[in-house]
Amino acid sequence: MISPEFTGLFYHIFTLSSHMDLSSYTGELAALATAFFWAVTAMSFEVASRKIGSIAVNMIRLVLAFIFLSTFNLIVRGLILPTDAGMHEWIWLSVSGLVGFVFGDYFLFRAFATISARIAMLIMTLVPPITALIGWMVLGESMTLQEVTGMLLTISGISMAIFSRRGEGNNKKIRLSYPVQGILFALGGAVGQAVGLVLSKYGMGDYHAFAATQIRIIAGMIGFAIIIIVLRKGSLIRNAFKSRRGMTATAIGSVFGPFLGVSFSLIAVKYATTGVASTIMAIVPILLIPPAVLFLRQKISWLEILGAFISVGGVTLFFV
Repeated sequence: MISPEFTGLFYHIFTLSSHMDLSSYTGELAALATAFFWAVTAMSFEVASRKIGSIAVNMIRLVLAFIFLSTFNLIVRGLILPTDAGMHEWIWLSVSGLVGFVFGDYFLFRAFATISARIAMLIMTLVPPITALIGWMVLGESMTLQEVTGMLLTISGISMAIFSRRGEGNNKKIRLSYPVQGILFALGGAVGQAVGLVLSKYGMGDYHAFAATQIRIIAGMIGFAIIIIVLRKGSLIRNAFKSRRGMTATAIGSVFGPFLGVSFSLIAVKYATTGVASTIMAIVPILLIPPAVLFLRQKISWLEILGAFISVGGVTLFFV
């Protein structure tokens, strides 16, 4: 549940902005709003995953996102469904949706429930390096020395956050501070997101971004529906509606993530350079530190904080 203090922070920011001439910073402000939205989304889905399970959260939030996007596309494009998409878009964007939403997000949400959204989202800063690596291997895109340096910095920052020295005296050993299973879940989420992005880029081309997202969500819903039927997990969906806190968190995450997050990210890249927008939007792991301490009562070491800044710094090298 998002606290009144956190909501009040948004109100204060937008009230302050009304007294300033910020028209020349539309893209930058949209990118900052996107980062905040994704931080709210991560915290909401952490709560929801712990309450009703990752499969239920994924299926319900995709259905809600589909409703939001269908309404938006009907108003903006005059089409409630992406019927103007060609076979190329349908095939590759559907595969992208299966890889990104079903594979990637399933593991990401499992990571939320296992190691917290804060650490999971920190590991997700590996998405740009992995995407660049896949683009180099599959699409023949080049990787610069700066990007390789950024990759190493990102990995170093994540390592600082998830490893610690434990023991007495000279017997201290470097060990994982979080469950191996949770780390692997987050890595699976990062790989799924990266592969999904590469497939989206290839499949979307010049097609409308919101309609492309709608195709990906349709594929994701079908994928999770098959999983639920095959594994006979229908009871998870029914039981999810019995948890008020789980459903509230899922609804909040669905509004701030697939709908507002995607919308503001597109505004960001429209009015600001891709590099500036992507760099600002990459600060989610840093934004998650204060609410994790204040609202979720998580204990965070100074190495974890430093690791988050270094990891985000590595991500920025991919865009500057």
